[in-house]
Amino acid sequence: MSRFSQRRAKLHRKLKQAGADALLVTNFKNVTYLTGFTGDDSYLIEASSQSLLISDPRYETQLAEECPGLEVHLRGPGEGMSAAVATTIGLLKPQHLAIEAGSMTVALYETIAKTTKRVSLVSTTGLVETLREIKDQDEIKSIRQAIDFAERAFAVVRESLVADQTEKQVADEIEYQMRRFGARGASFEPIVAVGSNAALPHAHPTGRRIGDSPLLLIDWGASGPLYKSDLTRTLATDKISTKLERVYRVVLTAQAAAIAAIRPGASAHEVDTVARNVIAKAGFGRHFGHSLGHGIGLDIHEGPRLAQNQHRPLKAGMVITVEPGIYLPGWGGVRIEDDVLVTRTGHQVLSHVGKDLDKMLVRR
Repeated sequence: MSRFSQRRAKLHRKLKQAGADALLVTNFKNVTYLTGFTGDDSYLIEASSQSLLISDPRYETQLAEECPGLEVHLRGPGEGMSAAVATTIGLLKPQHLAIEAGSMTVALYETIAKTTKRVSLVSTTGLVETLREIKDQDEIKSIRQAIDFAERAFAVVRESLVADQTEKQVADEIEYQMRRFGARGASFEPIVAVGSNAALPHAHPTGRRIGDSPLLLIDWGASGPLYKSDLTRTLATDKISTKLERVYRVVLTAQAAAIAAIRPGASAHEVDTVARNVIAKAGFGRHFGHSLGHGIGLDIHEGPRLAQNQHRPLKAGMVITVEPGIYLPGWGGVRIEDDVLVTRTGHQVLSHVGKDLDKMLVRR
């Protein structure tokens, strides 16, 4: 049995618990996870006795290569996706069809409801996404590869920083270098923030020059063939001030404490609280306004989340970011982020870029 067949078998058990005998998968990443098909514009109907992928002739060869043995319905000329879905539902005849509430459009829902009146629609969330949270060895290997692409690119960019470079130029360069080392591209638009711009957790690169401030924050990640990475380092391009050193040490201590708390059974809330308490005790509590981290995989942001309102226990096989930060308007911000695997006995940090204070200084 292929790993994709195994994933679909696990889904069947979740479908039964949801009171459904089939699921219409409309999230393209979930289709990839369940079938291995890497294209888009395709849906999957997963029934108790049959799997049927709805696609179009553009992908006929790709489907044969990536999903051998999987039954496919190729939409004909002029046949819209809604009509194709209705046709395949009619063929499979499920009684209770689960739908992905987070990705199905209202238009598709209404079409299915009108054309398949004998089928009851069961709204669900997270059926496939919760399966995706636990990575198998192949997935972990792919994430490691994406981390390697990102780290090799960062090493080149770090050594080539000059005062006249702009934030945007550095962002463009790190994306180029990731592609050069084998990545498909960036996992997201790289964040490169100089000085006070680093007080914006999701700053967009501007024309501000690296030499305008000694503080430089870089948040970047690579996308491998499918899986992604996500890292952040804060650098000093000139003398490290007393204030910067203090803030940096607090963030580094918070991250180390949170990583040490990661183990199977620990709740996402508990790990978030460990880091948050360190920052609050240092007097910066109100300046750490986002959650501690999130899962990575086929998406750059997926479950689980490390946050105050998340009480689910961590499980072996989850890969999560740990990224505490302190953001001081008008001055700047410090964030340190690594990708961490939850193991059977605790955790393993998958990223390797140095982050001790002496590694923060860039000598130009």
